[in-house]
Amino acid sequence: MKQMLTNQIPGRASLLSLAAAITMLPVSALAEDAAAEDSEQERSKRADAIIVTASRSLSQPDLPTATPVQVLSGDELAHRRQGGLGETLAGLPGVHLDNFGGGASRPVIRGQTVPRIEILTDGANLFDVSSVSPDHAITTEPLLLDGIEVLRGPAAARYGGNAMNGAINLIDSKVPKAVPEGGLSGATEVRYGTGDEEKTVAGRVTAGLGQFAIHAEGSRRKADDYNVPDAFGSDELKDSFAESSSYSVGASWITEKGYIGAAYTRQDSEYGLPGHSHINGVCHTHGADLHCAAHDEFDDPFGSSDDHTAYIKLRSERVDVRADYEDLLPGFEHVRLRGSYTDYKHDEIDGPALFSHYTNEVWDGRVELTHKPLLGFTGTLGVQYTDGTFGGINVNDLHEPPPTALAGFVGNPHYVTENIGVFLSERRSFGAVDVEIAARKDWRDIDVPFTDYVISPHLQSAIDSYDARNGEGAFRRMREESFRTANPSASHDPFSASLAMTWQIGNGYSAALSLARTERAPNVRELYAYGNNLASNSYEVGLSQTQRASSTFPEARTDVMETAKSINLTFRKTGGPLEFEVGLFHQDIDDYIFARLIETEVETGVAHNFLLYTAADASFTGIDGQVSYQFTPQSRLTVFGDYVGTKLKSEDDNLPRIPPGRLGARYEHSAGPLTGDLEYYHTFAQDKVASYETRTGGYDMLNATLSYRLDIGDDRGVEFYIRGTNLLNELAFAHTSFVKDQSPLRGRSIAFGMRQQF
Repeated sequence: MKQMLTNQIPGRASLLSLAAAITMLPVSALAEDAAAEDSEQERSKRADAIIVTASRSLSQPDLPTATPVQVLSGDELAHRRQGGLGETLAGLPGVHLDNFGGGASRPVIRGQTVPRIEILTDGANLFDVSSVSPDHAITTEPLLLDGIEVLRGPAAARYGGNAMNGAINLIDSKVPKAVPEGGLSGATEVRYGTGDEEKTVAGRVTAGLGQFAIHAEGSRRKADDYNVPDAFGSDELKDSFAESSSYSVGASWITEKGYIGAAYTRQDSEYGLPGHSHINGVCHTHGADLHCAAHDEFDDPFGSSDDHTAYIKLRSERVDVRADYEDLLPGFEHVRLRGSYTDYKHDEIDGPALFSHYTNEVWDGRVELTHKPLLGFTGTLGVQYTDGTFGGINVNDLHEPPPTALAGFVGNPHYVTENIGVFLSERRSFGAVDVEIAARKDWRDIDVPFTDYVISPHLQSAIDSYDARNGEGAFRRMREESFRTANPSASHDPFSASLAMTWQIGNGYSAALSLARTERAPNVRELYAYGNNLASNSYEVGLSQTQRASSTFPEARTDVMETAKSINLTFRKTGGPLEFEVGLFHQDIDDYIFARLIETEVETGVAHNFLLYTAADASFTGIDGQVSYQFTPQSRLTVFGDYVGTKLKSEDDNLPRIPPGRLGARYEHSAGPLTGDLEYYHTFAQDKVASYETRTGGYDMLNATLSYRLDIGDDRGVEFYIRGTNLLNELAFAHTSFVKDQSPLRGRSIAFGMRQQF
């Protein structure tokens, strides 16, 4: 019988050669200039080919951004879509993926993923728990998206410090912005994939009723364990299955000046965790030493074999309120409202055992006011308020029966975050030079409320004796002090500012320079981690928990603030047969938060890393971009590539999970209703590794798409397509993955699909 008189705190080629290759070879132009000409009415006609640009939602209208933007929409998005956001975007310039089987994949932009990039849905923050562990999926369904915008470079002045390295904006139609022409529009899609027996169906419809528009959409996807090359030792990756369903209903009131509407969205998902092992659930620490054998009160929370299937069962429910109005208030051109309520939860299950449960309940509101020209400047003033309650970190023993002897605060802590942010951006043209200045200030507080205070009846007399000796309520005060030591509150007031200049040289050429100083506050895992993270095979200690783990570790801190000083150079050419966009960047980051290795324990036969979250100075330098040449109206060649180099200045180590360089080409051709593309890229080996990593070999990737569109009049059409990925069937490992050796990328796969619009 366990007697618990203590608190129960539950338990990541050369730069010059790539630069030369990217800038000298011709590639596909960005769609943003052409897309900017699409009217809201035109976009409402084509439900599956909507093009939305960053100039509409991530920056000011009618002016290009100073940092590189990639827009993925229409046919290209439809053909590239996979089950996760990271897999869908992987291969775009500057974008890699952090994969965890078939159900969870996170995008990596310029060497960093969440929480250093922000995921947005129509310009509002997307709330899930993907930033606290790599096995947690980003809660979006790529099958139901109209477009994806990828902004590489700091976007923090508008969206906060978590966008210090970029932002990804997910464009959808769940809140209608226009009444469809003819009163009704919609689309359906079905697809089948050979590499994982994928079976997918998706559909949506928008109906107009006078000034009102009603929208409904849904999707269902089921995929088995995906195929991998035989060189891995098996022809499929165990526990890489993924199953998901999503639906949304929404409605809007639409007037000449704008719209206001709301939508309810629910997503359910169940997916496996390849590489997961619970055998190290017994791991614990003795000071600075990690020990992975059961003894005394340190027992194996599972006590069973390690061959069960581990999986996550997820449900996310979200309500969105959106509004956009022109000339609604005197002195303002545009008013934008984004409000949301998110209720997220997932269970982590290993065989018959529920060992963890995550929750995230968030209220968020955002208002933006774009003023009319004033002294030549056009700008946007905004305010955002967020209130969220997060739970589940450090918990992996929910399947164990509750103890029968309790005295103190029991249960799993929840972390309550309140954030207020204000931001301002201003733009003005001085002849051929466009100038933008922006700033954002946040006030964020994290509090950890006391859990239930419980004293088992047979322990009450001992507690009374303690209080008699030390004063009334002494035992509770002692437990409160212990709880607060283990769960300190944290306050941060990050400030970010940027200055950008774009020179319109003429004949379609432009050059842009952006300077930014960005502050990012640590997230919940970086602050409060204390215990085993079985998904990443590690025992982690957060910034505020160091002294709790060992007196030899650095002093516990909650005041760490990452501060990045960034410079971005972007060169563009639009119009004519030759088009390009190339970005060079450098970041110096003070107090960069990363997990430093203390030791690796192999006592169980499965390596377990003892990681201590540490703040150290680091730098990121790189280049990414693409160049295209239009040989004829029907054919285009695109060359693309990216490279990022890092330096950990104050530690004798390298940063973990940094993507290697990559260089590739894509050829596109169309002949009437028949279109196709052939894409090849080489990912170089990654030899610069952290102390607990191994070298990752390079690989070649060959993909191809062929589609045939049948128009049936009145903006209606049917498209049949076939897309092959990894046609060379290469055994490929993503260095950015926490479980790269246990979770290789997909082998050869062919997807057959049919899309219909009406």
